[in-house]
Amino acid sequence: MKMKRELITYLISGGVTTGVNYLLYAGLLALHIPYLAANSAAWAGAVLTAYALNRQWVFHSKKHIASELASFAALRFLTLLVENMLLWLLISRMDTAAFPAKLIVSVVTVVGNYVLCKFGIFRKEAVTHG
Repeated sequence: MKMKRELITYLISGGVTTGVNYLLYAGLLALHIPYLAANSAAWAGAVLTAYALNRQWVFHSKKHIASELASFAALRFLTLLVENMLLWLLISRMDTAAFPAKLIVSVVTVVGNYVLCKFGIFRKEAVTHG
């Protein structure tokens, strides 16, 4: 039951985070910001949103905020690199429009981010009885 609730709250917070990401990306594209710069800036806004929601609402973390946020951003940076590489491939090499490319790439990043959060950043410490 707890796992199901966690997955549901993760999906909802992911939806909010994705909305922030897409709104920022679309807004920056509308301002004629290059797609990789727009994606990187949107990533920053999405990371802050995701961290706050994941820490408080999904994983209920009690760890030190500064070190946890640094770890969260560092691991999410890996997904930014993958996302920018895939966007470049889809847009520059496969002639996909910028926004549909972002939608395609999001599938990869959502799955990757869940795994990084669940088993990396917000991993529960093992309880030892002794």
